[in-house]
Amino acid sequence: MLLTKEIYVDLKEKYDKVQKLILEDSKQDPPEEPYKSKYAAKTILEGMKVKLNELLDQSKDEETYKLTTMYSAVLLNMGLICVETEELSNGEKHLSACVNKLEGNHLKNDSILIVTKALNQLGILWSLRTKADKSKLYLERAEQFYIDYKDLGGTPINITNIFCSELKPSADAMLYLEKTYTLTLYYLAQVYGTSNEDLKSSLYCHVTLKRQLELKDYESIDWALNAATLSQYFTEKNGFKQARHHLAAASYILDQYQTTLETQEVDDETKAANLETFRHRSADIARCWAKYGLCLLANSWERLMNHADDPEDSPPCNLTSDLSKLILKDDSNISKELKNITFDNLDLSFYENQISCEFVLTFEDAKLVFLTTQNWLNKSKEYYTLDNLASEYAQIVMDVSQLFKYLALFEEDEDRQCKMHKRRIDQMEEVVKELNPQYYMQICQQFWHELALAYSTILDIKLEKLKTQDKPTPHALVKVNSLIDKSINHFTNLLESVKHPIKKEFPETFAENVEIFAVPSFFLMGRLYNKYITPDKAAQMENTKKSLEYYQFLVNYCERNPECAKRLSVELEVSKELVNLLPVKIQKLSGEILQ
Repeated sequence: MLLTKEIYVDLKEKYDKVQKLILEDSKQDPPEEPYKSKYAAKTILEGMKVKLNELLDQSKDEETYKLTTMYSAVLLNMGLICVETEELSNGEKHLSACVNKLEGNHLKNDSILIVTKALNQLGILWSLRTKADKSKLYLERAEQFYIDYKDLGGTPINITNIFCSELKPSADAMLYLEKTYTLTLYYLAQVYGTSNEDLKSSLYCHVTLKRQLELKDYESIDWALNAATLSQYFTEKNGFKQARHHLAAASYILDQYQTTLETQEVDDETKAANLETFRHRSADIARCWAKYGLCLLANSWERLMNHADDPEDSPPCNLTSDLSKLILKDDSNISKELKNITFDNLDLSFYENQISCEFVLTFEDAKLVFLTTQNWLNKSKEYYTLDNLASEYAQIVMDVSQLFKYLALFEEDEDRQCKMHKRRIDQMEEVVKELNPQYYMQICQQFWHELALAYSTILDIKLEKLKTQDKPTPHALVKVNSLIDKSINHFTNLLESVKHPIKKEFPETFAENVEIFAVPSFFLMGRLYNKYITPDKAAQMENTKKSLEYYQFLVNYCERNPECAKRLSVELEVSKELVNLLPVKIQKLSGEILQ
């Protein structure tokens, strides 16, 4: 008998020492030697490997398998250390050898933990090398081993117990296997995301979150943030039912955490830090709720517009706000999983009942979504203020602006529409005047653009109203011109900001992220100058010249930049037509002035 009591004791003591070095001592390593303890553990493991190799050369029958599992456990730990110390090639070698050594025995009680952990690490390793397909193969293999093992009804053995003469199953080993499998699902979610399998990634994220709850293996703040982040994916896919459910779960877990904050037995400094983190993340999740409300209004309006011209007897729109109703022909497993994207053990009705998950059809429905979303934005402003976090605060105010904008779409009364846009303008102008463009240029550009469009929207409403009046009042005409002035002023600020900082000229080609808002602004400026109402012929001519100048710029720019011309085909066609017509108007006005 090769495996004497003394050999077991020696191997067990060495393995326990390795675990202490990795799990405890490494936390105290000095910054100049960050891997000191792990290298020490690796040295011990190398000695164990040599010893086990010698024993394997002499072993027979049952002892061979016992020694093989111990040898594989050593290889696993060597591989883990190599990955953590950035020796990826050696890590791959040890981890692959670990899995291969147990070939044919992967589903045994004393090897399942070793194999699944090694496969997880190989998945991580290939992910670090940005080889998602290879990473996926290892992780899916780990997933299948777990499923097969559970079907067998086995009871796993802790890796540390493998170095004992008598193998004893334990409850904590099963828990460790469950946690290891949860990590497998988590890593798969990341890899599927990298591979553009977004729906599959979202399902694996959900299952990971669900298992963490069931196993009580989570940090409340992190869990809530992950659930809220996942909700944003569902929102983007019109899965408002699933998005709301995950946001509700995030709020539920945060509220549960808040109750524990009050009873924590920690020092004042730690308690203050925990409270600050809670306030911060509560504001972030409030913003996620607000994004949900904004998207629900925006997508509801788009859905209505897409079917505005449908005949009365046409079939109803089949666009759903519930992903569980989707039928994916190419992947029946995903279709099945979509039916149960819920946290069954949580009562979330209080949170879910605060806002609809159905597409909005009427102003009254839209107003309910508006009011709830407004509350969330106000809550987020309690943490993010202009004084301490200006960038975040500005984005929240922009969300408030968008909220009024979407509500106005559902409002039929034109005067009330104008009041809503005026509310947007007031809040945005209050913020932008406090921001220094030198430090907040992109935010200022966003505000100038949105303000210019808001004034232009009110202008269009007022001009439509003037068409119904036989003789507009002087006040109405002054109001129209004032709206044009203000819209032009903000567009001017925007366009001045994209000029060359030294030459003070527009570039031949804008950067793509600038082009997307700058070039259409020239079209809108041309349109605005053409809208001025004045009996003064000289003023009319100057406005027409300015209008021509902006239309001409757009035409010239699109000739130099064909890709932009494709994106702005409608604006370009109108601009070309006006570039031909406006000189005639200018000549006519010039003649009238001379008479």
